Amino acid sequence: MNSYLGRYRKQLREELDGILAFWMQFAPDRENGGFYGSIDNSNHPNPETEKGLVLNARILWTFSAAFNQLKDRKYISIAERAYHYVCDHFIDPEFGGAFWSVDFKGNKLDDRKQTYGIAFCIYGLSEYFRATADESALDLAKDLFEQVEEHAFDKKQKGYIEAFTREWSPISDLRLSQKDANEAKTMNTHLHIVEAYANLYRVWPDRRLKKQIENLLEVFAHYIIDDSTNHMHLFFDENWNVKSRLISYGHEIEAAWLLQEVAEIVRHPGWMVALRSRSVKIAEAAMEGMQADGGLNYESENGKMSDDKHWWPQAEAMVGFFNAYQVTGNLKYLQQSIKTWEFTEKYIKDHENGEWFWGVHADHSLMSGFDKVGFWKCPYHNARACMELIERIDRIYSLED
Repeated sequence: MNSYLGRYRKQLREELDGILAFWMQFAPDRENGGFYGSIDNSNHPNPETEKGLVLNARILWTFSAAFNQLKDRKYISIAERAYHYVCDHFIDPEFGGAFWSVDFKGNKLDDRKQTYGIAFCIYGLSEYFRATADESALDLAKDLFEQVEEHAFDKKQKGYIEAFTREWSPISDLRLSQKDANEAKTMNTHLHIVEAYANLYRVWPDRRLKKQIENLLEVFAHYIIDDSTNHMHLFFDENWNVKSRLISYGHEIEAAWLLQEVAEIVRHPGWMVALRSRSVKIAEAAMEGMQADGGLNYESENGKMSDDKHWWPQAEAMVGFFNAYQVTGNLKYLQQSIKTWEFTEKYIKDHENGEWFWGVHADHSLMSGFDKVGFWKCPYHNARACMELIERIDRIYSLED
């Protein structure tokens, strides 16, 4: 088994090095600061594209995490670049929170307060603090936590409202993107709030923060995860009435391992036991979208499945099924993790220009109209998958030794 895992680890480390090298070489905008808002599949930037909060906060997390795992100082320089750009251009000095986007020169563009985006700021800032011990980053992460709790937390029904105006007033369009339902609460945002809060808890074990993390785990258990199918509902009104029959296989396999990890971070015995068991059930539900070629289909709605395979569900499947293998010892999950990596390496990875393409259709032809770097196309999912799996394999080796 060691040689099997060792080969997987070697491939993941090489892939991680390649992903990080791509972003270091091509992403920095050396004329206007920060990082380009879009880069096409031939690695040509569009220098006048808007710059999104999600992209910049995810770069901040990725390179901070890369330094924390690999201890190579070259990654800190990119993390510092992202940190200063987020602080200087996205953080709202007047009303708190963070802007959703800025123009290519760093001027405020979309000033809405999207809870999802602020969660990624907290996620990135707390990881940056782990890397640098910079107290200003931790202080900012704490401030953002307080602002989210003050304005977005639903004190009556629990959970978090999706979006607000710059001044934290109600807003008519709450959507993250045009494809989303315009509803008050979503699975996606709650997954990334609990992810961010857990990472903040690593460096700031505050009692109230822990309580809110536990509240979020209750929200998933009581409202988001369907007890009868172990699939996840995606869109809700303020009272947790389900507003969509859409299934996102990528979000499900991501949640399968991430919720278990959150419970382990806060060391809650009940949730640790419950979510170890639940993680495998959720992984099995997500397996519905798995295809014979090893790729995970994007989503389904009302029984009709999309046959597109986007890049990020493959990354999450690699981790989610490996986690199921660790929980159960069942080799089928390890084999699925590796098979999905082999699919990704064959069809999603750009062997000529580096990084991963957005995705492929059922016949493995590239999906058109999508850039390699963009508002949503970031190094977070694929770099994190590599780092997470390397760490897990190293732990297995350590236990065997």
